[in-house]
Amino acid sequence: MNKLLLLFITVFILQTSNAQTTYILCGKLVDTKLGKIESKKTIFVKENKIIAVKDGYIMPKGGTVIDLRDKVVMPGLIDFHVHIEQEFDRNTRLNKYILNEADVAFNSVGFAKTTLLNGFTTVRDLGGTGVNISIRNAINAGKIPGPRVFTAGKSLATTGGHADPTNGSSRVLIGNPGPKEGVVNSIEDAKKAVRQRYKNGADCIKITATGGVLSVAKSGDNPQFTIEEVRAICETAKDYGMHVAAHAHGDEGMQRAIVGGVKTIEHGTYMSYETMELMKKHDAYLVPTITAGKEVEEKAKIDGFYPAIVVPKALAVGPQIQGTFAKAYKKGVGIAFGTDAGVFKHGNNGKEFGFMVEAGMPAMKTIQSATITNATLLKMETELGQIQKGFFADIIAVDDDPTKNIATMENVVFVMKNGVVYKK
Repeated sequence: MNKLLLLFITVFILQTSNAQTTYILCGKLVDTKLGKIESKKTIFVKENKIIAVKDGYIMPKGGTVIDLRDKVVMPGLIDFHVHIEQEFDRNTRLNKYILNEADVAFNSVGFAKTTLLNGFTTVRDLGGTGVNISIRNAINAGKIPGPRVFTAGKSLATTGGHADPTNGSSRVLIGNPGPKEGVVNSIEDAKKAVRQRYKNGADCIKITATGGVLSVAKSGDNPQFTIEEVRAICETAKDYGMHVAAHAHGDEGMQRAIVGGVKTIEHGTYMSYETMELMKKHDAYLVPTITAGKEVEEKAKIDGFYPAIVVPKALAVGPQIQGTFAKAYKKGVGIAFGTDAGVFKHGNNGKEFGFMVEAGMPAMKTIQSATITNATLLKMETELGQIQKGFFADIIAVDDDPTKNIATMENVVFVMKNGVVYKK
């Protein structure tokens, strides 16, 4: 009787174990570590982790089987530059005066879901009002669907700089924002602003090292922080376990940012060869955002879409950004995939792959930049960016081999994040 009872319990445990395991049959599987595509693999997923990857198609009697034998499977993608709170349109400048935080949050819910459904299971959000921190928390708590978010909260700027939240306001509203609002004008301000971001719950820091295209200000490329301020920001961020990203179009601002200790340069439009060498020396990475450059150029040609002061900046930056990326990649600068989604429609992030390939980066290298490179920069290289045992079950699929048809990255047909299927 005891033996029969033991047998029953053993069978029950095995059946329960199988029922909790999902088996994903992969026609082709992208090995991002080795940079090659393998055939006929089965991924074993239990709860939110990958527990095994085996050769051939394994279809046990118990458990759930997901048949992707006619698809190309790869790790969930990581976009290193998005703005989850907004999607730029004609009303964006007005919105900051008429939208409440609740409005921003509700809009963000849709943007987050769209991003996830297009294969980006992790993003780095580089600047909003601070609602982005709440969005991250809601996603982590399972309240809303969305990618895993690492956010800078509110970006840091100098007075009148690219991320000064009162640019373009009337004199009645312009005020005198300081470190709490993300405006820095001294070394002490710099330290306080970083500590405030930490207090608010940010994961990283974003500075606007130069002027920007879409800010209501004349220059799109002038340096906007002293090197001492940048260094104070980076040193303080390091104390709090955060890396620093720097929005930068102009060369002088980039050089100050790199020497000051930033990890990533966003956009890099007017980067010189000297700056490229400096990036290599300091192990800094370029986040190209080619899609955003092309988008702002096109929108600048639409009468009234941007304020008049923005138009010449957009028309100048747009044609430059892809060419600069091509030169930087050829020079050996590290590339971290990022799009600036929010400047254009969320969900179109996949277009960046095509623009990178067009500029000379091999398709597999672009995928690696959006997986293992970004995972490493997040210090999550043992959890994200690969389909291997012990990694999070962030898994996507496309119809075609991206090394032969990079446009397939714009049409992700299967999405799993943390072991949960969101699209199939």
